[in-house]
Amino acid sequence: MEKVLVVDYGAQYAQLIARRVRECHVLSEIVPHDLSMDGIRALQPAGIILSGGPMSVHSPAAPGVDERLFALGIPVLGICYGQQLMAQALGGEVARTGGGEFGRAELHADSSESTLFSELSPNQTVWMSHNDAVTLPPRGFRTVASTQGSPIASFEDPLRRLFGVQFHPEVSHTSQGTELLKNFLFKGCGLMPSWTMTSIIERAVEEVRNAVGDARVVCALSGGVDSSVAAALVHRAVGDQLTCVFVDHGMLRAGEAEQVEETFRAHLQANLIHIKAGDRFLDELADITDPEVKRKTIGRTFIRVFEEVARDELEDASFLVQGTLYPDVIESGTRVAARIKSHHNVGGLPEDMTFVLVEPLRNLFKDEVRRVGEELGLPEEIVWRQPFPGPGLAVRVIGEVTLERLELVRAADHIVVEEIKRAGLGRSLWQAFAVLVAVGSVGVMGDERTYGHPIVLRAVTSEDAMTADWARLPYEVLEHISNRIVNEVPGVNRVAYDITSKPPGTIEWE
Repeated sequence: MEKVLVVDYGAQYAQLIARRVRECHVLSEIVPHDLSMDGIRALQPAGIILSGGPMSVHSPAAPGVDERLFALGIPVLGICYGQQLMAQALGGEVARTGGGEFGRAELHADSSESTLFSELSPNQTVWMSHNDAVTLPPRGFRTVASTQGSPIASFEDPLRRLFGVQFHPEVSHTSQGTELLKNFLFKGCGLMPSWTMTSIIERAVEEVRNAVGDARVVCALSGGVDSSVAAALVHRAVGDQLTCVFVDHGMLRAGEAEQVEETFRAHLQANLIHIKAGDRFLDELADITDPEVKRKTIGRTFIRVFEEVARDELEDASFLVQGTLYPDVIESGTRVAARIKSHHNVGGLPEDMTFVLVEPLRNLFKDEVRRVGEELGLPEEIVWRQPFPGPGLAVRVIGEVTLERLELVRAADHIVVEEIKRAGLGRSLWQAFAVLVAVGSVGVMGDERTYGHPIVLRAVTSEDAMTADWARLPYEVLEHISNRIVNEVPGVNRVAYDITSKPPGTIEWE
C-alpha cells in the first residue's frame, strides 16, 4: 500500500501530522530526520512531509536535510521548520525577521495556479509558530500565500512537486488545514483515499501471521481497550494459537475482572487463563513511593507472572502480544523525543524477558484503535471504555500502595464513573477518575473532627492523549460526585478538582 513518510524533526508535530494524513485515509509512517537516503528509497514513499521542529535552521546543532531528497522525484511538503529547511537546501534564504509570529494569523492565497490552495478560500485563518521565516524562495518556486508577518507563507515548485508552508495545517486552529493536506496528498502526490479500517485490519492480520507463523502466542490481557482490541486482532489472525493470560494484579476498577472474563470467554471464545496475583503485586510494591519505581516494579512483576504461566502451562509459547499504542512509545522516549514517563507496556518491561513482542497497535492512536475494535465486533462497553493505565490504580495512589488505599480509590473511582455516565458525559471526556493522595486532611463530620484522605478528581478532554485540557464539568456534577465520595467512602473527607492541562501536567498523576 502506498504511504507518505512524515520526517520527524523533534517536536510532537510529527505525530499530529501523521494523524491528520491518516484521517485523509492515506497511510502515514513517521521516520527520524537522520534516516539515510537508502532508507528512504527502501520505504518507497509516494510523498514526504517534513515536520516542524523546535530549533532554528541557523543553529549549529539544528537537524538538517539531505538536498538529494528533493531530487528523488517524490512530492515533498515542508511545514514550518520543514519549509525553511527546503528553502535553505535549495538556495533560498531564511532569516530571523525581527518579530516572531505566533498564534492565529490571516492568510491570503493565490489559488489560481496553486496545487495546495486549489479550490480553497483565498482568505483563511492559519496557525503560526515561528521566529525565522523564508525571505527569498529558491529558484523555480513561486509564492502562493502570505500573511502580514510572513510574506512567503507558502511557496510551490509545480514541476518538481515541491511545496512549503510556514503555518501549521495539521492543527485545528488552521481553518482549512485538512483540505490543504488533501490537496497535497491527492493532487500533489496523486494518491487515493484507500487506507481504511478494513485495510488496517487486513494489514495487521497479515503482519501477525508472518511474524508468528505456527508458533503459540500469549496475549497480555489487561481488560482495557488497547489489550482487548490487540487480543481480538491477533485472535482473528491466528485463532487457537492464541491464549489470553489475564493477570489480575488487584489494581483494576470495580467489576472489571468479571467483565473481562465474560467478554473473552463468551464473545471471542478465546483461550483464557485468569491469574489472580493481587497479593504478590502488593508485596512487591511495599514501601515504594517513587512513581517510576512503581511502574517498573509492576512491569517486571507482570512479565514474571507471564513467564511462570508460560513455563507451567504454555511452555511452547514464544510470542507476547501487547496493546502498545503510539502515544505510549513517544512518551516513553525515542531518539528525538524525551521520556515523559515509562509506560507499563514499553519502558517497564525487563530487558531479560524471554518473549518476542508482537504489538499490532503500536502505530495507532486511541481513536483508531476504537474504530478497529468496532470493526472487529467487540462490545461497546469494551471499545468505549476510558483509557486505563497498565499499572492500574497503583498510579492513582500517590504514595505507598496498600490494600486499604486501593479499596478507597477504587470505591471513589466507581462513584466518578457512575456520575459521569449518569450525566451523559462519558463520550465527551477522554478520562475521568479519582486520585488518592496519601496524606492526612482535617475535616468535620457531624460534630467530630476527622483526619482522612483527600481525593482529587481528574477529568480531561483530548483527541489522542498527546495533549489534554481539563474538562469544564458542570458544578452540579462536581457536587454530586463530591457528596457521594465523602458520604460513601469511609476514610475520605475532602474532594478537590484538578484543573491542570497537559502540558504542563500529565493526565495521570504518576
